[in-house]
Amino acid sequence: MEKAQEWINYGLDLAKEFGPKLVTAILIYIVGSWVIKRITSGTRKVMAKSKYDESLQRFLLNLISWSLKVFLIIIVISRLGVDVTTFAAVIAAAGLAIGLALQGSLSNFAGGVLLMIFKPYRIGDLIEAQGVLGVVKEIEIFTTKLTTPENKLAIVPNGAMANGNIVNYTAEGKIRVDTVVGVGYGEDIKKTKEVLLNVLTSNPQVLRDPEPSVNVMELADSSVNFAVRPFCKPEDYWDVYFSTYENCKLALDEAGIEIPYPHSVEIHKEG
Repeated sequence: MEKAQEWINYGLDLAKEFGPKLVTAILIYIVGSWVIKRITSGTRKVMAKSKYDESLQRFLLNLISWSLKVFLIIIVISRLGVDVTTFAAVIAAAGLAIGLALQGSLSNFAGGVLLMIFKPYRIGDLIEAQGVLGVVKEIEIFTTKLTTPENKLAIVPNGAMANGNIVNYTAEGKIRVDTVVGVGYGEDIKKTKEVLLNVLTSNPQVLRDPEPSVNVMELADSSVNFAVRPFCKPEDYWDVYFSTYENCKLALDEAGIEIPYPHSVEIHKEG
């Protein structure tokens, strides 16, 4: 009983000494978290009214939020009685070790900053980078998120994005659709060009400026190949791509122009 009483007394002493600090630290964390949400929410509204670029808004809001959270944690720890100076020294030493271990992450952070400064792409742009083609969904501190044509989410590190080649299909507002259509050698070239060009000009999604073009591209083994080149808005790319092939086939069939295809030959031995 005496041993149990000693433990109880020891627990009560600890509760008296650290209880108020713990309760205060919890309250500070709760209030601080609420304040951080209010600050980020207010900052978001100010940026929206000032018409900041959407990708820049998200990047800065993430940066502000994480910075304030780290500051809040330091305050909470100091309230628990931990020496902030000692803690800062520990953080500095740990930061050096973590920095060496996370060089890639720091490179991605620096890449994110460069992307925000030079803006090679924005949210909603169709781009191709690091072997991935997709629409920019979000630009975060460390990564860029792309939605691929297959509706897959691709997450690419910002370090690689900032230091690699980027093809932005949306930046110019127009994109050329490259298709190839082959016809037989016995067909009339001028008539074929006229039929194919009419397919392009009758498509409302094909732009008139620059004008679409149809030209002989190659004299292949079994066909004369035409380069069929319409321009469209980036968001209409796949619609124009597929409809061009389909409508060209229908128009050529209607005009009686042959599209060559491989033929199989069967050899029968007698006897």
